[in-house]
Amino acid sequence: MFNWFKKKKPEPQQTNAPEILGLRLGGAFELDDLKLRLIEPDLIIEGAARTQLIKAVGEVFLDEQTRLLRYYTDDDGFVQVLTHGTGEGDVSEVKLYYFYDSKPIDTDTAWEHLLNDQLVQPHWELEGHTFDKVWENTRPVVMTEKTWQENGTVTETDQFVMVYDRNIGNDIFESLFVAGEEKIIHHRAERALVLSTGINLTPTDFKLIG
Repeated sequence: MFNWFKKKKPEPQQTNAPEILGLRLGGAFELDDLKLRLIEPDLIIEGAARTQLIKAVGEVFLDEQTRLLRYYTDDDGFVQVLTHGTGEGDVSEVKLYYFYDSKPIDTDTAWEHLLNDQLVQPHWELEGHTFDKVWENTRPVVMTEKTWQENGTVTETDQFVMVYDRNIGNDIFESLFVAGEEKIIHHRAERALVLSTGINLTPTDFKLIG
């Protein structure tokens, strides 16, 4: 599915934070408690809040129609929606991710080593679990995320990413999103390696409450 291994020329981006499936900046949703109680013991994710408020929204154009929309919450995570158009019928995947770790990259040499040698591997080990490479590319996928904050601030972050996953049983997969992130602040590059783990969400796994 993910064959966009080069940074594509983005479509003109909108001035307001995008909304989809009822998810919006300043909104809120509830996660299904029963499902989480059943699967959380097998996940790296721990203690996911059942009610979450959306504090920021990110948008990534992968090609002319395909986008990732990310709804960042007050529980140190985000809901990521993969969509191939503007309507709800164009949504092909919804995931709930939680940030696991973020490590600053302080030198150009370390940054180049991360991009060239570390991000894309056959497997990634985390807390004794083996996550297998999902995409076929040999280089990180490059994307730029535009993010709207509640206070009206809009920022852009370049990301160099790879996705891994593991089967925890009952045809449920836990994903590992590995990203080298670069943001230019006051003409200086701030860089980090960011790890997030997540699971697929179905329409019955969450409901909107605001």
